[in-house]
Amino acid sequence: MNTLTLPPAFANQMNAQLGADFPLFVDALASPTPVSIRVNPRKQALDTTNLDRVPWCPEGFYLPERPNFTVDPLFQAGGYYVQEASSMLLSETIRQTANLARPLRVLDLCGAPGGKSTLLASMLTPDSLLICNEVIRSRVSVLRQNIDKWGYPNVVVSNHDPEDLTNLSGYFDIILVDAPCSGEGLFRKDPEAVDEWSEANVDLCAARQKRILAAAAPLLDTGGLLIYSTCTYNTQENDDNMRYLATNGFKNRPLDLPADWQIVEKRVDGAVGYQCYPHRVKGEGFFISVFEKTSFTAAVKLNARTFRSIRALRPRETASVSAWLQHPKAFSYWEKPNGDVMALPTALEKTFLFLDSAIHSKGFGIELGQFKGTDFIPSHTLALSTAIRSDLPGVELSLEEALRYFKKENLVLDQPVKGWQLARFGGLNLGWMKGVGQRVNNYLPKDWRIRMDIREYI
Repeated sequence: MNTLTLPPAFANQMNAQLGADFPLFVDALASPTPVSIRVNPRKQALDTTNLDRVPWCPEGFYLPERPNFTVDPLFQAGGYYVQEASSMLLSETIRQTANLARPLRVLDLCGAPGGKSTLLASMLTPDSLLICNEVIRSRVSVLRQNIDKWGYPNVVVSNHDPEDLTNLSGYFDIILVDAPCSGEGLFRKDPEAVDEWSEANVDLCAARQKRILAAAAPLLDTGGLLIYSTCTYNTQENDDNMRYLATNGFKNRPLDLPADWQIVEKRVDGAVGYQCYPHRVKGEGFFISVFEKTSFTAAVKLNARTFRSIRALRPRETASVSAWLQHPKAFSYWEKPNGDVMALPTALEKTFLFLDSAIHSKGFGIELGQFKGTDFIPSHTLALSTAIRSDLPGVELSLEEALRYFKKENLVLDQPVKGWQLARFGGLNLGWMKGVGQRVNNYLPKDWRIRMDIREYI
């Protein structure tokens, strides 16, 4: 059993909110934290046969115990994402409220580290657009890495404060605001959140959330969905911001959730949100609500003559790089000023070219690699992409070899190999190697290297 001393003001708040359930809530916080993952539907390699499912997410599963994910090559390859089960309620929320049969423009406004972004990517059609934005610059790199692992070509990573996106007014069909909050729902998972909690911080978080929602509202098309979520129980954050949306150009969209899921409805002035409590669900504290925009915002129009900082590849260059993809005609090919070559889905080409000047992009489409003289050096992003050719040369590694690969050691293989080879484990691509004479050079990027001691795992 964990011991957790709750701040008195928080304990009083939850006692008033839960009544007779409060002792059960306290007991739940002292119990072990559930471990859950969500598999990548385009990289299905993990055996989930004997795992319990997360009821509200078809790709979500509970693990019997927490392994060391760092030393699982399937995790490093983007075969699954480690995500708290309650937050996967976003999956059912989207299924009930969005038209997933058509292309959508979706913005995850507070995207890092990428759990909900990768969930959204898995649900959208390939010709939908997903922008994963992160306000805090230091958190963009982990968001980008998780998006690269997931491997979907129709995703953009950006770094903007919500107020900076006014040039995208009326642009989006769905905006997710998974708002920075007081973190009450993470007390069991992250005991440090208990020490950081205070009534003053709750005030600060509630005000910040309202500012973010106010900035997000104009970016949504009329009839579009704004999904507001937090990992807190606090009425000042959840209820007050629900009330704010319901009285500022939005109507609430209720969900139909089975009673046996034990998710609590929270009603505020005709609006309803959904609260997960750890004594009711196998997960942490999480809140979500959905609103449809009823006020009118003029939607931005794409400008085909917008200034672009990238150039289209010449036919000979295109022939060289397109051969790395499974369906080369589904993409157009471009080069950035720094030499990075990209493949853009043709269905989204005009959109991506517009976004190239409209936002500070940290990556979109598929980063294919760079030309070095007459050679082409493929990128790690290409190796992890779901659009890469399935018949490219590769070597299936043992667990020991895969972990040595992630330590960025040069491998000694049983059979000599020549040229570019994909390192694979369980059928999933891990990255690139290149056979040169008797050597096999490891092309894993330095910032992807595992730094921990792996000896006990091999």
